[in-house]
Amino acid sequence: MASFRKRGDKWEYRISFKDPFTQKYKTRSKGSFNTKKEAQLAAAEMERKIREGFELTDESLKSYLWVWLEEYKKGTISKNTFELHEQNIKKHIIPYFKEILLKDVNPTIYQKFINHLADKGYSRRTVEIIHQTMYNAFEKAIVLGKVENNPCAGVTIKGKKKEREVKFIESEHIADFLTEAYKDDYIYWIFFKVLIETGMRKGEAAALQWTDIDLKERTININKSLDFKEAPKNPEKMFGNTKNYNSKRIITISQSLANDLHFHMKYQNQNKLALKDAYHYDLNLVLCRNDGNYMPRSSLHNAFKRILKRCGLPNLPIHSLRHTHAVLLLESGADMKYIQERLGHGSIEITADVYSHISKKIEKDTMAKFEDHMKKIF
Repeated sequence: MASFRKRGDKWEYRISFKDPFTQKYKTRSKGSFNTKKEAQLAAAEMERKIREGFELTDESLKSYLWVWLEEYKKGTISKNTFELHEQNIKKHIIPYFKEILLKDVNPTIYQKFINHLADKGYSRRTVEIIHQTMYNAFEKAIVLGKVENNPCAGVTIKGKKKEREVKFIESEHIADFLTEAYKDDYIYWIFFKVLIETGMRKGEAAALQWTDIDLKERTININKSLDFKEAPKNPEKMFGNTKNYNSKRIITISQSLANDLHFHMKYQNQNKLALKDAYHYDLNLVLCRNDGNYMPRSSLHNAFKRILKRCGLPNLPIHSLRHTHAVLLLESGADMKYIQERLGHGSIEITADVYSHISKKIEKDTMAKFEDHMKKIF
């Protein structure tokens, strides 16, 4: 119930209500209204908010963000994404907003925060990532009835969008790369060949089990990722979620790769017979060491670097094999939607953003070949 009083030449409202959680009475008041009518309208709006669950607590942004992260994000996103949100909150958001209340964050204040990040010299991409943490947190706050609107919506992010540098092995060098990989060690050859032919992330490939592969139907079910950090310390936690929901996917493989994996199964069976109880049967891994244990990240990185050097190729990250697969798809005429689904990107915008300039280059090369062909005809 609202009450009103005049203080000097201004009006003030005061509302008393019972908090449904604590069952204790609380008050909300606000003054500086020019007329009683203005105060009555504002009080009615506040009463509506209270009935719908808004304005019940003076919760700080800091407190809410930690609850949002622990209660609503943990276990629903990949470990890497969780840690990224955590870092954004610790390093950027809390140091700037300090003890501000959740309800007091408005579009103007938030725009100043985004401008502050840009002024500190962070790249546009970094600012966008930090923005996503805040935007997602406030979207949940709306669902929970803590705020009515998202103050992060419609923000302007400064800075020119940097074109992503996509590193990959050009198609004419792939055969040489795989030849050198086979000479180095068969287990690295099969690992890197699977990455080139499927576009999987290295963690997804390292977590593949034989139950995930159907050689008859030529499909691979990508449903988990190997946590290279946890595997040595906590073997029971070595398998984690894929990067995001869209990363869980079933892809079709070529007959050539299916034949390679069929041979690989026979190769592993020989190792099992030779090693007997020393073999890690429990893991049932496809791409692993000869004793059936997982491939350490350091071993993969060192082998990849070694093979590139022998081929005379520049130093590249293993992730470049995922880009190599995407470029091969583009060269074969695949569209962006198919590439998005095959790679497990969260949206087609991500795929287009990463590979658009390569797509344009392929289009120009194709047109150049067409023009040369037409000159011969004419």
